Amino acid sequence: MADCKAKDKKKKTVKGLSTGLLSFVSFCIIIIAWCVVTYGGLADPIFMPSPTAVIDSLKSMAADGTLLEHCLASTRRVMIGWFWSAVAALPIGMLMARSKFFSAIVQPVIEFVRYLPVVALVPLTILYLGIDEKQKYVIIFLGTFFQLVLMVCDTVSSVDKNMINAAKTLGAGKLEIYTQVIFPAALPGLMDDFRMTIGWAWTYLVVAEMVAAAEGLGFIILKSQRFLATDVIFAGLIMIGLIGLVTDFLLRILTRLIVPWHERLGD
Repeated sequence: MADCKAKDKKKKTVKGLSTGLLSFVSFCIIIIAWCVVTYGGLADPIFMPSPTAVIDSLKSMAADGTLLEHCLASTRRVMIGWFWSAVAALPIGMLMARSKFFSAIVQPVIEFVRYLPVVALVPLTILYLGIDEKQKYVIIFLGTFFQLVLMVCDTVSSVDKNMINAAKTLGAGKLEIYTQVIFPAALPGLMDDFRMTIGWAWTYLVVAEMVAAAEGLGFIILKSQRFLATDVIFAGLIMIGLIGLVTDFLLRILTRLIVPWHERLGD
């Protein structure tokens, strides 16, 4: 028995190392292609800066402290906007999955609003909320909330009904069914939903920071656009991608800690 566990652990370790190596190689291929195109003179530096120019921009912003300031400002906006969308979407999605009456009232509205482009809602958010931080949080919220509600509803709907019926047979009340049966059973899927939507939250960052922002990665990207400073634009995009990868990695670890029994296809 111990030998089997040791073999399984060894297989998972080897598989994890090989997967990590493939990921590293894929990034290397992209960087090599970037170097060939830029250093080889195949692209105008105005349209595609070299890795050296982007690194110099990152060094310059890091040296004067603005890089950390912009990263922290953007991370705060994304996390706050996404957090409140998750807090609101979780109970609504669960109720939609369990109540046809509630779903008939709420789902048509959510289905309609989720197709509205968030960029088109920016003028209304400015009109209603002004141009302070609340407006930026709301943009992130609107970009993730409606999709997350439907994802939560779909995840909760897939919970085995036999588990719910068994809990009812044992005398569990509605609250106990939600907290002790449905939520734990749906938690692995919910964690995947959260991980997906936090990625979407980062994609709405530039939209959130396009009006009256004085800091943030989206702000420096939009500001650099006016001066054709593509090296700074690339630097901002790279930082958004790196921070997004870190948040995704942290959520993966959190998922394994919270639901260690859950194994996804390919794990």
